[in-house]
Amino acid sequence: MPYDQIPSEASLKVESFNCHVPDLQLEGFKFLLRVSPIGPQTYENQVADVNDYTSFGIHRTWLEDAKKYWLEEYNWRKTEDRFNTYNNYTTEIEDDGFKYNIHFIGLFSKKADAVPLLLTHGWPGSFIEFLDVLEEFKSKYDENSLPYHIIVPSLPGYAYSNGPPTDRNTTTEDAARILDKLMVGLGFGAGYVAQGGDVGSFTSRVLGTYDSCKAVHINLCIGVMPESEEEVKNMSATDQKHMKRYNDFGTQGNAYARMHGTRPATIGLVLSSSPVALLAWVGEKFNQWSDKNPPLSQILDDVTLYWFTSSFPRAIFGYRQFFAPVPQFFHSDPKYYIKKPFGYSLFPEELAPVPVSLVKKTGNLIWHREHESGGHFAAMEKPKEFVKDMEDFIAAAWNKPEAKM
Repeated sequence: MPYDQIPSEASLKVESFNCHVPDLQLEGFKFLLRVSPIGPQTYENQVADVNDYTSFGIHRTWLEDAKKYWLEEYNWRKTEDRFNTYNNYTTEIEDDGFKYNIHFIGLFSKKADAVPLLLTHGWPGSFIEFLDVLEEFKSKYDENSLPYHIIVPSLPGYAYSNGPPTDRNTTTEDAARILDKLMVGLGFGAGYVAQGGDVGSFTSRVLGTYDSCKAVHINLCIGVMPESEEEVKNMSATDQKHMKRYNDFGTQGNAYARMHGTRPATIGLVLSSSPVALLAWVGEKFNQWSDKNPPLSQILDDVTLYWFTSSFPRAIFGYRQFFAPVPQFFHSDPKYYIKKPFGYSLFPEELAPVPVSLVKKTGNLIWHREHESGGHFAAMEKPKEFVKDMEDFIAAAWNKPEAKM
């Protein structure tokens, strides 16, 4: 396939990977989905408005309709076929005695000066978020002209990547270390750009402390707060609107995160017991955090991937850091101030759209762009705009003196 020429400097053993669920497992899933009940009508689930943080969550009718579509019209095999049109790989990375089997999609360039770009997802996302971005790059460049090597991994614990280990704690810092080993092992030790949203934004910020990471771009910077009410009053009307959504998330929209962080064992077991339960939990977030409610098929692609790979209970380890006795918020931690070229894209319907004035406090912000539309799943919602942001940021950052550090 095109775009499959792995750099000769790569030291990792990389194997091609085919996304495929065994027929028996697929049949079992369909049976379980068919017999999974939906809870009774209540006042709350009849008036719920998923697009309002102050409402009660997912509407029962949405869940009923989604289950029916999932059973009668949705085709997982077509989704797998789409995955397999890309160059999927796995590679083994050993870390502190544990072997991680990391899945990633690679779009490799034949240009000698191609810039390595690492794109990292978060929860409840997956590598699927970047498929339209990869299509956009492929439509603009062939493998001989592509200015970038693009690596889209499944984070440890997500999708087709295994882990984390079950006999010890795992942190966001551990995940970042694995990703740096991936990029260096693919032959990019001389430098790469890290980009991330959601959990990927925390991971990318940590990667900014590694010598091999030369620049960082994020589209979420949650945890950074104004120093006073006066600072908010002096903001533009647009930024004050952003701050309201940010505050609404902090007071009404983060119950899920508290559950992930304080009761990961319980919620992990609960959502592994029923595909309908998982759909309600994840579907709420796709609808609430997107600028416009995404197509149901996109949500089902993600939820079905989570189900078949048991991603949910394996993927939420990082949330415990936010609700530890001493909470760790990476974007406001001076230890993770980004000294290297730093970029930020603000999408107004992000779960917490942090104003640029606050983001500037967290690193050497050399580039930013504020969009008029788009939400939390920026790469999926706005692939053309996302690609333009990557191209413009890399053009501004790659040859900066700080990127040589």
